[in-house]
Amino acid sequence: GNDLAERGLPGKPDPAMLLEAAARLGVVPMRTMVVEDSIAGVEAGARGEFGIVIGVDRGGVGDALRKAGAQIVVRHLGELIFDPKEGARIKTLSNLPLARDREDEIRSRLSGKALLIFLDYDGTLTPIVEDYTKAFLSDDMRAVLAELGQRCTVTVVSGRDVELLRRLVRIESMYYAGSHGFEISGPKGWSGSLEKGVEFLPQIDDAETALRAQLVDIPGHAVERKRFSIAIHYRQAADEDASRIEGIVDEVISGIPGLRKGHGKKVYRIQPDIDWDKGRAVLWLLERLGLDHPGALAVYVGDDITDEDAFRALAGRGIALAVRDHDARPTAADYALTDPDDVKRFLQVLTALAGERGKAKWTGERDR
Repeated sequence: GNDLAERGLPGKPDPAMLLEAAARLGVVPMRTMVVEDSIAGVEAGARGEFGIVIGVDRGGVGDALRKAGAQIVVRHLGELIFDPKEGARIKTLSNLPLARDREDEIRSRLSGKALLIFLDYDGTLTPIVEDYTKAFLSDDMRAVLAELGQRCTVTVVSGRDVELLRRLVRIESMYYAGSHGFEISGPKGWSGSLEKGVEFLPQIDDAETALRAQLVDIPGHAVERKRFSIAIHYRQAADEDASRIEGIVDEVISGIPGLRKGHGKKVYRIQPDIDWDKGRAVLWLLERLGLDHPGALAVYVGDDITDEDAFRALAGRGIALAVRDHDARPTAADYALTDPDDVKRFLQVLTALAGERGKAKWTGERDR
């Protein structure tokens, strides 16, 4: 709909406008896809009887877009798969192609590029564990990261604080984006450090105090304070207590302006309500490091809902890989990895490519 004005058509879509646009393009409406982020545009596509109408939910209006006639609703076009024979469908973690099955394709996309590698921590570099305080990096994974870091730029992106990430990873030559990208630091001597949302620290302090007081009698929960956010873990809480925990989180946020709630794997998070996330942090680093150009390529590996912000940010300009779990959520990732061991093998392949040897395979001759 937003392109109509550029084609000499009125900007507010209705069926006649879309049909005229199809005629000018020389396409048959029944074999044409309409993509719209407005309710009016979706309604126009539905009334014009186009082949498929896709709604892009940019502001929590997915139900309204479906009611208006959208057959498919996504948050970002990177969440779509289009096949000329099968048409359009939503990408999910369960239907993503495994990276090991597309090795030649991935090698071709990476070949000759300066690589900037972004890696989530929990669930990606380490397995998900019941007690988040015991998610330690294995010596094998640390050795693989250290070798990769000698060949290309590597950044660990996590909800954990930057300083804790440094202590967990223990590789000084790497970059670290902590608190979901709200704080970024690099190797010793790097002058590009970033902090976002400092003005919201008093509100986060107040939220932490309230949460600890109101959740104290619910067993199995954990309140993890980070500098720029709070994580409320409920993996070890009883299932019937999960909604009670969320209700308390919502109540606390409603009484403190400037904060928002996010979701992760068995965790709620509270952070400043500003336009910043892992995806924006990745794009900021690409620009800051001078790697936002056609000769460079960003590769992001993550497993959590928060990593979807980075997957969407890199759609069409990088490669995103999701570590699968049992969730069938929509995703903007390009490929899937099965677990942290598969991540390790993939990083070994990246190391070989960055070293222009290109011999390592997922079958693992470098993994022994």
